[in-house]
Amino acid sequence: MLILFSLFLLRGFAQQTVDATQIMEDIREGKDISYENTTIVGELDFTYMSEKLPDLPKKSKWWNNGNSNTVEESIDVSISFKNCTFRDDVLAYIHDDPSGYTFVADFDKNVIFSGCKFNENAMFKYSDFDGKVNFSGSDFQRETTFKYAEFDESADFSNTRFDDDATFKYAQFDEGVSFKNAVFEESWNIKYMKARGDFDIAGLEVRDDIDAKYTSINGNSFTKYLVNNRN
Repeated sequence: MLILFSLFLLRGFAQQTVDATQIMEDIREGKDISYENTTIVGELDFTYMSEKLPDLPKKSKWWNNGNSNTVEESIDVSISFKNCTFRDDVLAYIHDDPSGYTFVADFDKNVIFSGCKFNENAMFKYSDFDGKVNFSGSDFQRETTFKYAEFDESADFSNTRFDDDATFKYAQFDEGVSFKNAVFEESWNIKYMKARGDFDIAGLEVRDDIDAKYTSINGNSFTKYLVNNRN
């Protein structure tokens, strides 16, 4: 009886596993996404590139796609992952070299990746986030980019860890952002980044260099922000 009870406890604490394709199908059906203590297996592609690419004009006929080589996808459901592990890439941005197309996913509602572990790349370049964003306590082990991303509401990157280079170059935060106690094992690129509202970097650690050229924090340079908030 004790052995059976112990096995039951172990199963209760073990992470369940879900295939990324199931999540993508649920989004397509308009279902809110909510997972906790789950391992996601397979590439999670919010852009749906493989689905769209066969129907797009060839590279020489981009004008049939509205004079643009960018294909956008709007994710109109809320996204919530808590204490989850992503074994493969999480992609809201893909540039497909053979076709020349760039695929981008925008998020219309709140996005939560709290306490998550990204084993592979996490790409959110050019993404627009209309709702609140929470990546707090997450661990990014490979390449990570939020370059050109726009955050319309508050964004939380507190207690995050970036093991590889991380770029927020040209990112825009309209309603405040927290990098409190975040750790960047390599460089942190915030060149041309703009932030308005609360900007919390208390306890921030960057083990390599910070590129803050032309960064604007509430209208001030990053250096001036540091001088004004040294206490």
